[in-house]
Amino acid sequence: MKRMLLTGAGGFLGWNICRLASREWEIYGTVFSHRMEIPGVKVFPADLRDSGALARLMDAIQPHAVIHAAAISDVNFCQEHPLESRRVNVDASATLARLCGEKDIPCLFTSSDLVFDGRKAPYGEDDPVSPLNVYGEQKVRSEEAMLKGCPRAIICRMPLMFGEAGPVARSFLQPMVEAMKNGRPLRLFTDELRTPLSADDAVRGLLLALARAEGILHLAGTERISRYDFGVLTREVFRFSMKDAPLIPCLQKDVDTPAPRPSDVSLKISKALRLGFNPTPLRDALIALRSLVSG
Repeated sequence: MKRMLLTGAGGFLGWNICRLASREWEIYGTVFSHRMEIPGVKVFPADLRDSGALARLMDAIQPHAVIHAAAISDVNFCQEHPLESRRVNVDASATLARLCGEKDIPCLFTSSDLVFDGRKAPYGEDDPVSPLNVYGEQKVRSEEAMLKGCPRAIICRMPLMFGEAGPVARSFLQPMVEAMKNGRPLRLFTDELRTPLSADDAVRGLLLALARAEGILHLAGTERISRYDFGVLTREVFRFSMKDAPLIPCLQKDVDTPAPRPSDVSLKISKALRLGFNPTPLRDALIALRSLVSG
């Protein structure tokens, strides 16, 4: 089997990559703040801010490909700690790109739909980036570093994702369902629109991109939906009543957060569809998760 170096193996997306891709790849996964064992994966503690350690890890593993999924993804944390988050989100990406370029191996970088400002959605790969917050700006800088440092770089811009939770990281779906189970009211935006994607589809898309794509690729669902409407769909699929699981519609301006949020960063995925990407409809993806998430 070919060897893959996967950064961020303990994160939500990273753990799902381990869960699904270990059938095809011998995975060497890095973790930082959480030490863990992942079945079928060789897990290594690594500080991505240490360029020397990264170089030694690459030399030891001699991977055939790298998926760089590690990041500080808390948008508000990045807004309030730009220098600290940059070391992980930008500087480590540039180092990995350079190392992969020197070894002439592909490096797939997971970027974000938050590289856009939300004013001209839906967005294709060729649309100009225009981030509203520090996290989005850091993703833009990382994309640039990847494309500059690694001729075989693949940039996959990812949307809001949901799916099976790992040992330490979960998606936004789990706390949403927990609130519904406990009858806690949920305030959800009606004016924040995304194209959500299940983790299973995200991993399938990333492996497809690693095999067939080059440059920038958008991986997302086909349905443009607000957080509020996603909550309504989740409540229906998980069979909660409107009375027992109240949802309160609100606007982004009603919630004061450190980082500004774009209103509509839905993605076009025609390029991915031509490669063979086929995302599952949201309802079907939620039905498949119902027993796993609800317990």
